Amino acid sequence: MQKWVVSAKRADFQKIAEEFHIDPVIARLIRNRDVVGEDAVREYLTAGLESLHSPWLLKDMDRAAEILGEKISAGRRIRIIGDYDIDGVTSTYILKKGFRRLGADVDVKIPDRITDGYGINEHLVEQAAEDGTDTIVTCDNGIAALPQIARAKELGMTVIVTDHHEIPYDEAEDGTRTYKLPPADAVINPKQKDCPYPFKGLCGAVVAFKLMQALYERAGFAPEEIYEFLEFAAIATVGDIMDLKGENRVIVKEGLKRLHRTENPGLQELIRVHHMEPEDIQVYHIGFVLGPCLNASGRLDTAVRALSLLEAEDREDAARLAGDLKALNESRKEMTVQGTEEAFRVIEESSLKNDSVLVVFLPDCHESLAGIIAGRVRERYHKPAIVLTRTADGVKGSGRSIESYSMYEELCRCREYLTKFGGHPMAAGMSLAEENVEIFRRKLNEYSTLTEEDFVEKIVIDVPMPISYIRRDLIAQMELLQPFGKGNEKPVFAQKNIRVLGCRIFGKNRNVVKMQAADENGYTVDAVYFGDGDAFLESVKGRESLSILYYPTINRYQGRENIQITIQSFL
Repeated sequence: MQKWVVSAKRADFQKIAEEFHIDPVIARLIRNRDVVGEDAVREYLTAGLESLHSPWLLKDMDRAAEILGEKISAGRRIRIIGDYDIDGVTSTYILKKGFRRLGADVDVKIPDRITDGYGINEHLVEQAAEDGTDTIVTCDNGIAALPQIARAKELGMTVIVTDHHEIPYDEAEDGTRTYKLPPADAVINPKQKDCPYPFKGLCGAVVAFKLMQALYERAGFAPEEIYEFLEFAAIATVGDIMDLKGENRVIVKEGLKRLHRTENPGLQELIRVHHMEPEDIQVYHIGFVLGPCLNASGRLDTAVRALSLLEAEDREDAARLAGDLKALNESRKEMTVQGTEEAFRVIEESSLKNDSVLVVFLPDCHESLAGIIAGRVRERYHKPAIVLTRTADGVKGSGRSIESYSMYEELCRCREYLTKFGGHPMAAGMSLAEENVEIFRRKLNEYSTLTEEDFVEKIVIDVPMPISYIRRDLIAQMELLQPFGKGNEKPVFAQKNIRVLGCRIFGKNRNVVKMQAADENGYTVDAVYFGDGDAFLESVKGRESLSILYYPTINRYQGRENIQITIQSFL
C-alpha cells in the first residue's frame, strides 16, 4: 500500500530561479532536498573537488599519520585487515595501493565470511603477531572490536582503526549513554561524538581515502595523486548505500567522471563482461550491476577474488576474474530468489505477519544472503526485517530497516540476547545462540513503538506537474541535480486524469510497456512502464484515467530523440 503526499517545503522559488538562472521547478526540487540558503544552493549546483573537507579535520588523523609515517620510514610490517563486502574490498584496495606507493612493507588479510565472520577477531590478531606484523590498520571495521584490539595491544602491536560504523555504547536506565572506543593507538571514525569532521556520513572507503590523502600530503606528493582513488571511493559510497548528500555527492559525481575513463583493467573487464561502455556507467549500474558482482565473491567464495580483480594488471587475468565474479553473482541471484520465496512463505503461514518487526529464521539459508533477503522482506511489507540463519558458530543474521526505526539502537536494547552486533540505523548484523532466537524476536516487538502509519510506504511527490510543461531545457537542467541515489532521490512528478493509449508489451519477460499518455486537453507524450506488463494492462483495462507518478527523460533511439516519461507508479 502506498500513500502519496506532496512536498510542502517553502521558499521563494521564483527568486532562486532568477538568481541561479534555473527553472522554478528546478528551484523547488533543490529545496525539497533540504538545500537551503544561497551558499548551499550554489554549492549544490557547482561543488567540485575543491569543496571536499580536509582529512586533518578527522579526529586522530594527525596522530595516525605521524605513527604510520614513522612505521613506513622504519620499514615496519603493516597489515591491513578489511572486510568482505564492497566497502571493505575497496577500502582495502585504496590502503594497500596507497601504502605501496609510500614504500611501505604492507600485506592484507580480508576475513572469510564463514570461518572468520565480520571484521577483526582474535584469531586474525594472533596470526598477525605470529607473522611478525608490527602494525594493524583496520578498514570498514574495528570500532566495535574492543577485546580483539586489546589483545593486539597485549601482543605488542600498534593498531590504527579506520571505520564508519556506529560507536558502541552502554545505556543506563535513565537513558544516559556511555560510548566505548577500542584501545587503539588512533581511531579514525567521523561518528565519534568529539570528532570535528563536518560530514558524518562517509563510508569506510572514503575514511580510508582520507587517511591516504593525509599520508600523501605528509609525504609531499602532488595533491592530485590521491584522486586516482576517487572512482573506488564512489563505487563504495554507492555500494554501501550511503546518502548522496554533501561530500558524498561530490565524491560520486567526480568519481563517476573518472570511472567513465577508467584505466583499471579489472573495472574495464567487469564493465565489458556486462556488455556496457565505461562512459555509460551511472549510479544505477554501480548499485545493481557492478556492485553486486564485487559483493558476490565475499558472499559465496572469498573477497580476495574481488580484490584481485581490482589489482589485476594483466588483461587476461582481469577478464577471467570478471567472468568468475559475474558467474558467482548469477548463482547468488538464483539462491536469493529461493531464499526470498521461503521467507515470504514462513511469514504468511505463521503469526509473524502480525509482528511490527519481522524476524525470520531460515536455518538452511546461506548466511551471506541474509541481508539481501531481509531487504526484499522489508520492501514487500515495509517493516523492519531481520533474517537469521544457522551456522557452525550459532545463529547469524542481517537486518534492514525503515526510516522510522533505528535498527542499531533497537539492537542495543536487546544486547543481552546477542553475542555480537553492529551496524547503522538502517542496517545491522548480529550473532546469537539459537535458543535465543524466539525471545529476541519477542523482545524486539515488545520494545517497538511502530504504528500502522509507519508501515504504509510514503511516496513524496516533488511537484504535481502537467506533462504539457515538460520541455527539453527543463530535462537538461535536471542533469544539474545528479547523481541521484539514496538521500538525493530522482525527482518524482505527478499528474491526475491521464489516459493511456496504444499499450504494447515488450521484452522476453514481458516487463516493458510502451504507450502514449494523454492529459485532459489531449496533449500526448510517449510513456514507458517497467514491471509486470500483463498486470499493468489488467490494472488499467476499462479505466477512463489514472493518477501517475512519473519522471521525464529524452529517449534516444537510432539517431532520433524525443521526450518520454517513465511511469513509476499509478493509482
